[in-house]
Amino acid sequence: MPDKPVENPVGGASGLGVFERRRIEAAVLGPMLRAFQERFGEDATRETAREVITQIARAQGAEMADFLGNNDLETFAANKDPWRKGGALDVEELERTPNAYSFNVTRCGYADMYRKMGYGDLGDIFSCTRDFEFSQGFNSRIKLTRTQTIMHGATHCNFRYTLDPAATTAE
Repeated sequence: MPDKPVENPVGGASGLGVFERRRIEAAVLGPMLRAFQERFGEDATRETAREVITQIARAQGAEMADFLGNNDLETFAANKDPWRKGGALDVEELERTPNAYSFNVTRCGYADMYRKMGYGDLGDIFSCTRDFEFSQGFNSRIKLTRTQTIMHGATHCNFRYTLDPAATTAE
């Protein structure tokens, strides 16, 4: 790897895992979004927050690909530890090939944390939306399909990433 900082951009310069970063962010953003909901309405607040977090997640995905020096699906799959740090997620990996990466999250510490903080209804914005957007920033040819999340009451989250092979040949 080229001369780059030791810390992964998603963990930040302080070496925090993503779980701890999300806890800190929620402690600040949660009260702010509640105040915005009161003043501007729930729908407008959620829409605006989602737009901002989308931009942040895409930028972080691009930074991660740059940091790693590669943006293929195998590199993406091999670098998911920051999200799992500290036992934040229990994951059952189902498939890992150059064009497909599939897994189920069977326990989500993020969902538990947001609920305990009183922001269970905002957890999808704080975390779940980022999953789609981060992968798009990492590589726009990576597509995520997910039909259920623990955050919304399912028994597990079903992550199915694919790399569009047709798009890889067209530059």
